[in-house]
Amino acid sequence: MLVGKQLFLRGGYLDNSLTFNERGVLIGHSSQGSYTLCEIQIDKVHLSKHKVELDGERFGLHFLGALPYEDPTKAVDRVNITPKKKEVRITIDREIVVKPKEKKEKTKAAAPSPKPGPQTTAPSTAQPATASAAPPPPPAATPAVSQPAEASDAAEAQAEIAKTPPDERPADAASVTTTTSPAHAAKVLTDALEKIFAQGFDSRMMAAMPSFWKLYYEAAANKTDYRPKDSSVLRENMVDQKARLLSTNQPESNQFAQDHGVAGMALYHVVVGADGKPAEIAVARPIGFGLDENAVESIRKDTFEPAMKNGKPVPVMLDLVVEFRIYSKRTDVASKPPQQPLAPSLPGPYSVSH
Repeated sequence: MLVGKQLFLRGGYLDNSLTFNERGVLIGHSSQGSYTLCEIQIDKVHLSKHKVELDGERFGLHFLGALPYEDPTKAVDRVNITPKKKEVRITIDREIVVKPKEKKEKTKAAAPSPKPGPQTTAPSTAQPATASAAPPPPPAATPAVSQPAEASDAAEAQAEIAKTPPDERPADAASVTTTTSPAHAAKVLTDALEKIFAQGFDSRMMAAMPSFWKLYYEAAANKTDYRPKDSSVLRENMVDQKARLLSTNQPESNQFAQDHGVAGMALYHVVVGADGKPAEIAVARPIGFGLDENAVESIRKDTFEPAMKNGKPVPVMLDLVVEFRIYSKRTDVASKPPQQPLAPSLPGPYSVSH
């Protein structure tokens, strides 16, 4: 199911050490980010009685400029962003399988039955008394038997966990449940894996994406360009006065992009309302590596002068280009002009600054 597959972390978790309980719920906390930073390739699987350990690598998606009507999956570069000499480790607790104890209880209940045999026949003449006393015991006896059985299973599981080496124990031993069915334990583990990972862009993953990514992949699926859902939104060539950007906010890069040299320009479709505020935003030509999220957040803070038609402000769709740069010590030095020497190093015109 897992080894060698390219999976996505549904929660967008960015930490490289993650632990989940048996239901696929994250234990502890982790920073979250774009799905373009959350592709995981599983290399090794270690399956023990109490947990599953998955070792692998994390990849970032760098889009190479495909338009929406082109296949975006063929214009993406997968970049290994796992820190050097480290790996991604994901641990998932397992439901514990215990042996059923019904047989033991039946044998214990059957053993003393011959002894009270003669005593039960003696009071048989007092049938009214036995009839009146018979109804109360069953309801009281049923929970009295089941509750200790469940408690003993849990106690046995906890005792077994305590005997195992610390590195093989579940992360959240107190919440681990028990079952007598190996098939049920296997299903619980399968459901947890499905909750943690997505094998490609399934419906659940698409539903969890921000709207600007949904619009991008909807256009890609239809092999067309983005169209605003509101039919009253005009194009720039249909208005008398185009919308104008009044103030802009430079989107931030991130450490992943800086460390792996991801920079360039990305294109976004923006619907500017009659009030001059950005409404619907769709990715047109993404860059990936979590930078598109920063770009959209920056665009939402921009202010515009609305487009005009027949003397009235109208909603219009326009395209915005956002550029990301690399900021490092090397580029900082390269961007600074070289300092002039205090004394001329060569005679004559060679020492003159042109």
